[in-house]
Amino acid sequence: MHGEAPVEGEALGGKRRKLPIGMQTFRRLREEGCYYVDKTAHLQRLIAEGTHYFLSRPRRFGKSLLIDTLKELFESNEALFKGLAVYPKWDWSIRHPVLRLDFSGRNFTEPGHLRRNLAGQLRELEQSVGLEAPDLDGPERLGKLLRMLHQATGRRVVLLVDEYDKPILDALTTPELARANRDYLRGLYSAIKFNDAHIQFTLLTGVSKFSKVSLFSGVNNLKDITLDRRYATICGYTERDLVNVFAPELPGLHRQRVREWYNGYRWRGKPVYNPFDILLLFDTREFRSHWFETGTSTFLVDLLKRRGVPSPALDGMMGTEALLSTFDVDDMPMEALLFQTGYLTIQGEEDWNGTARYRLGFPNREVRQGLNESLLNALLPETSRRLAQSRSLGELLARNDFTGLEALFRGIFASIPHQWHTRNDIANYEGYYASVFYSCFAAEGLDAVGEDSGSGGCADMTVRGNNEVYLFEFKTVASAPEGTALAQLRANRYADKYRHLNQPIHLIGVEFSRAERNIAAFRVERDGTGGGAPRGTSRQDGARAARCSIRK
Repeated sequence: MHGEAPVEGEALGGKRRKLPIGMQTFRRLREEGCYYVDKTAHLQRLIAEGTHYFLSRPRRFGKSLLIDTLKELFESNEALFKGLAVYPKWDWSIRHPVLRLDFSGRNFTEPGHLRRNLAGQLRELEQSVGLEAPDLDGPERLGKLLRMLHQATGRRVVLLVDEYDKPILDALTTPELARANRDYLRGLYSAIKFNDAHIQFTLLTGVSKFSKVSLFSGVNNLKDITLDRRYATICGYTERDLVNVFAPELPGLHRQRVREWYNGYRWRGKPVYNPFDILLLFDTREFRSHWFETGTSTFLVDLLKRRGVPSPALDGMMGTEALLSTFDVDDMPMEALLFQTGYLTIQGEEDWNGTARYRLGFPNREVRQGLNESLLNALLPETSRRLAQSRSLGELLARNDFTGLEALFRGIFASIPHQWHTRNDIANYEGYYASVFYSCFAAEGLDAVGEDSGSGGCADMTVRGNNEVYLFEFKTVASAPEGTALAQLRANRYADKYRHLNQPIHLIGVEFSRAERNIAAFRVERDGTGGGAPRGTSRQDGARAARCSIRK
């Protein structure tokens, strides 16, 4: 942050308010005069146009606050909404009974805990309204409570479920328990359909979107608004929100850096910031992985490693809406898992024979850097040494010291014990070596793109920095270096995509030896249109070409 000139913020002002860090209670947020981004126009539209809804968003995106806002709205707590978009459009004389189930604050890793927890929540709800149905199990008990409450008040009931899927997600490492929790919840949520006549409004929120067959087979009346363009910003902060609501916090922060670090989550609409990140940034004034550090998924990293997904392939995955909505205990496509948990987001959309296809990618620097740091911990031993090596990576690239770059990566691969290779599912394959390269660059915060597509095909990796472009191709060879990696960069004219930038372009072909489990050749040449360096014919010649190519 030091040394950067603030932009777009110095002229902004206004009275600073309390930052609602960790607040999920709408009443407290309003009564204590905190900053609040008004989402009530979205809620008013939902209520006016339908009845039963489902919304999936990653953790710490404001789902709990959204649920609590709905609770206060249906209970007609008018004073809390003065000045908000919904205020003049709402009939404050009508008050609906509200039942809220919240699974967010519990840990469901033990058999029977879900059943006991639900019984406790229903008991508290019954006591709060003076009704009891303790002789029944969860699904039947909820259904009876809905009917009794409707009859007692003369108003249909509002049912809100926060983190509906947490009892399943908590138990994913124990599939048998996860299935048991899923099946129990299926019965619970079926009460929504069977008691439709007694329900005014329903919203279920969670991180994942379980398939209708596995969890929602009995609840086919839920409208999924996860990818509905109209509600793309129902959670999260837009760029306009930062200017209009948080103006007093912006002076002194480089706005473009704020965007690069934290903006970029898309659900087929305007990009949004993760609220947790923004509030912590305004509080600490430091660019850090605030969201990522609060809950890095070891399960996700282990699954990526176990399935042998090369890290360069993450930034550019493709998926249909059906695929992105496919999730179950026994069927977890990586595209759906990464998208639903917020590690990938929608970067583009195209029509493919009448079916919408979405191109996925990292939303921002925080996620790209954080996930690749976690992947490196899984791919390489000796974390502290690896971190020291990655810090020197940026310095070497800044100097175009390709000889040093080769030596750095040779040292990284040489430090990996023989048995470590055998424990990695993608070891002995090109994907493992490419993953180490890519994750080292991405974890350093450098602008690295894996499987960078152009008219001639896909370069394995592109790195941009220092107003220069670096194109990498990786190959695994059985014996002697062959020079095919660099030849492929030339033949497929990967550099054409970047020539309009009028920046130096470097072609870097890296070949790995299966026998030595290390770099066999590291060839570098300058793209011919800019006065290229001599083409290397061996590792030594390649290093010599590298030394020539760094002169600008």
